[in-house]
Amino acid sequence: MKNTTLFSILFFLVLSCNTQDKERQYPTYSWETSSFETEGLNRVPFDDLLNRIENGVYGNVDQLLLIKNGKLVFDQSFTNDYEKISKGKSGVLGCGFATCEDSTIFGDYNYYHPNWHPYYQNQKIHTLQSVTKSIASIMIGVAIKEGKISNTDVKVVDFFEDYDLSMVEESFKTATLENLLTMQLGMEWHEIDRPIDSTNTTGQLEASQDWIQFTLNQPMDTIPGSKWVYNSGASQLMSGIIKKATGLYIDEYAEKHLFTPLGIENYYWKKTPTGYTDTEGGLFLKAQDLAKIGFLMLNQGLWDGKQVISSDWAKRSIMKHVEFDHEKGYGYQWWREDQDQVEIWAGRGFGGQYLLVFPEYKTIAVVNAWNIFDAETEDILKATKTAVIESNLQ
Repeated sequence: MKNTTLFSILFFLVLSCNTQDKERQYPTYSWETSSFETEGLNRVPFDDLLNRIENGVYGNVDQLLLIKNGKLVFDQSFTNDYEKISKGKSGVLGCGFATCEDSTIFGDYNYYHPNWHPYYQNQKIHTLQSVTKSIASIMIGVAIKEGKISNTDVKVVDFFEDYDLSMVEESFKTATLENLLTMQLGMEWHEIDRPIDSTNTTGQLEASQDWIQFTLNQPMDTIPGSKWVYNSGASQLMSGIIKKATGLYIDEYAEKHLFTPLGIENYYWKKTPTGYTDTEGGLFLKAQDLAKIGFLMLNQGLWDGKQVISSDWAKRSIMKHVEFDHEKGYGYQWWREDQDQVEIWAGRGFGGQYLLVFPEYKTIAVVNAWNIFDAETEDILKATKTAVIESNLQ
């Protein structure tokens, strides 16, 4: 009897140790905390960055987070009074606090009002804007791994046979999923080359009643695969592709194959008027959960023994399929933000949302900000990259 009891105790201790080791290696339930000194980091660059944030140099910064060697070494939230900041602001992006008679007329797309942005309904989840695109791309990788999509050579138009294709030009019919993922769809789209007004194609998209049909109706201006053009409509097509391929909306598919395995329980994902999930910019997550996405990519798609996406997909996602200069580039809805010969993978979003992965340093940084109110600020992206690089130099 004593031997049985002793064996049970030993078995429980071994099981507990194994569970703790797993939790330390993969932060499904929580990030293990550490310090700059323990992880071999110089904290001075981050102290300098923190001081400049608190002095308002980078505008409305909401949170800054740093992971090193799978451990949380820095996580600082900042208080911004968005009721005060947004009051009196109105325009195509919405209307601020106590500014218009009915702020609900914009629905979830009121970018000025603190009920909807940057936090959702007073929760801790923060808008990610176009970082959503990078996460949607992961779900394309999951669908390929699960055999729901054959490969990236499939034609985009094949997923939209239930739509009116009468306005679709012949050159679009040759566009592949590869072209879509790398923003080389060949479609005429005016987003980053226009102000945020009625001439901006993405603004027109969000004002339309059917985002997918709106995108399919756009004219072409070049052959697919020949030119990079930032196109949020192309990213929205991923929502339709996942629904057609899997039978599930992408938020449902992500909950099953991404969020649940990673322990992400608290999220919000906006819907378009036709009920499709907004994959061009509609996801809200907590900063520590967004960092899990970076950790998944850092570990080549592996999470606690489960290959969420193939290692090949993880690698291809962050390759420079398009090069902008000697350091910057674009992958599968992921940016390459290399600096000072240091490789950096990035998700980037409107207003100052950044997920940054530094594979050489086993480091992840998350920035949440909300600089949409026209105030002049210095570049928090470059400042964060510089702080991370300098903190890793000893």
